This record gives sequence, C-alpha cells and structure tokens, in this order.
Amino acid sequence: MIYSELGNTKIKVSKICLGTMTFGEQNTESDAHRQLDYAIENGVNFIDTAEMYPVPPNSKTQGLTEKYIGSWLNKNKKRDNIVIASKVTGPSTELSYIRNPLAINKKNIEKAIIENLKRLQTNYIDLYQIHWPQRQTNYFGELNYKYCKDNSNEIIDNIYESYETMNDLVLSGKVRSIGLSNDTSWGLMKFLEISKEKNFSKIVSVQNPYSLLNRIYEINMAEIAKFENVKLLAYSPLGFGMLTGKYINNPPKNSRLTIWNRFTRYSNKDSLLATKRYVELAKKNNITPTQMALAFVNQQPFVCSNIIGATNLIQLKENIDSININLSKKVIDEINTIHLSQPNPAP
Repeated sequence: MIYSELGNTKIKVSKICLGTMTFGEQNTESDAHRQLDYAIENGVNFIDTAEMYPVPPNSKTQGLTEKYIGSWLNKNKKRDNIVIASKVTGPSTELSYIRNPLAINKKNIEKAIIENLKRLQTNYIDLYQIHWPQRQTNYFGELNYKYCKDNSNEIIDNIYESYETMNDLVLSGKVRSIGLSNDTSWGLMKFLEISKEKNFSKIVSVQNPYSLLNRIYEINMAEIAKFENVKLLAYSPLGFGMLTGKYINNPPKNSRLTIWNRFTRYSNKDSLLATKRYVELAKKNNITPTQMALAFVNQQPFVCSNIIGATNLIQLKENIDSININLSKKVIDEINTIHLSQPNPAP
C-alpha cells in the first residue's frame, strides 16, 4: 500500500480508501464487517462515510452505514489506527427526514456531529466534510455553471458561519481536520481565503468525482491541489461500476445502475461508447478494465486517495490490488486519446 499525508496534517492515509455507501442497502452488517476486516488486513487505513448513507438515501436506512462502522470499531478496538472521514449533509428538500430545514449552518452542523459520533461509537472524526455546498452551483452531474439568483453576501456569510463552526469542532477535539465535497474552484478558494484571514484550520481535501469518464477536476482544481496542497479524494472512480465493463452486454440484475435509475449520468450513450473503448484498451494490455480505471486514478499526482466501493470481497480484492498496477506511458497516452475524442461524458 502507498500512504501520503492528508493536506497539511500529519495524518497518513492509504492511497486506497474504502467507500462504504453500500453498507445498509446492498450490504448487511456482517458483509460490512468482512469488507472492513479485509481492507485493513491489506493496508487500507482510510474509511469514508457520511450521515446520509447508505445510497440511495432512504429514511428507513439513513445512518446505518455509520452504525455498521461503529459496531466494527467497537468490536476491533483499533480506533487510533484507522482514519475515519464523514460528512454533514448539504441542503435538500428530499432529505428533510435528516433535519428540517436541512441547511449548512451552525445549528445543524453541531447537531450532525453529535449523531455522527454516536453512530460511529467514537469521540472524534479524523476528517469532517461538508457533503455539498449551500449554493446553486455545478455538481451532481451538472457540467457547466449556470447563473442564478443567489445573493452573494448571503452565500459568503453562510461560508463564514459554517467554516467557523467546523473550526470550533477542531478546537474542541471532536474533529481533527476539515474537508469539502462536491465543491468548485471558487468555493475552495473562498474557504482558503477565509482560513488565512481568520486563522481557521485549513481545508485539507476536496472529495469530488473523478474517473476516466469524468476528468473535469483537471481543468482548474488540479492546479489548486498543487499550489495549495489541498488534494483530491476521488469518488466514483469506476463511474458506479460502468468502467468495469459489466454494463456493456448483459448488465447484472443486482447492480446499482440496474436497480436504480437515479444514476443515469454514468449510463448515458456517450459514457457507454467511451467505456467500450477503455475496456478494449485494457484487454489489449492484459489488464482488467477495473484495474486500469483505478490505476489511472491512483497515478494522478493531485489524488490523495482513491475511494473504492464494493458489494463483495471479490470486487474489493480486485479494487485494492489496483495499487500494484503501474500504467505505462503508452497506455496513458492511449487513454488520453480516447478522452480527447469523448471528454467527460459523465460529469
């Protein structure tokens, strides 16, 4: 396994991070514990979750993911060897069962962290993230920014309030570091500006989608990663399983893109066409499509950790083993040729 520091902290995280949003929906508690055991045994020390999980979100299952991780932590008694990342939910009318109104503000963040810690059976979280911003911007499948009626002063006031609250969590010891998720270059730079102005705990990471089907992070966020040392926690590196190639001919009945239609940004026509070419390239080079897709993410210098997810141990082993694959310049060049012909079909 490869390890690196999380931003400007001394927290060392594995290049492969175990994503857990299937725990409580597609995976039982015993499944979850087996995945956690296998991941830790194979060098993974970084686990990502959220109060909203599992996905798709549901009032009956909400919080189960953290509870399963919490019962595992309580059983194993190895909390200090594990890096736990979780999130406070962003604004949404569809998730009012979590809190109503669901907004990123002092009151809600303070409520959320109490429940996070309770479910996880721990007294601190290593990385606490805002799941998505409280402003209208381009995330969750939106490629381009659209002008909106949001009041800029209200947006900035909200960022100050939420950031100060998150910083207070660091000062209290409930949180070790702070990150963003599904955010943009403007959002990240505004937080960094405020951190310098107010001497707040610096943002250490951004958790955004990144894969062969979605490389929009490279356009300007990658430059920030280099010069501000705020690197990427890459989620959906397999495009919800699309890049495994299993959806090309006979999609499995129990997979996410088959069961739920809310993830169509990964299964559109252009994504399928690009995936076919990536799968052919992998096979030509005697690599599995899964491991080529993951190895590509692992090798990016702006990636701190690659958040993989699995519903069984066979998938998990293949995903973790991608750390041992080193793509040649020739393969990277061929990947880039495909990308240039069909760029970012699944933003």
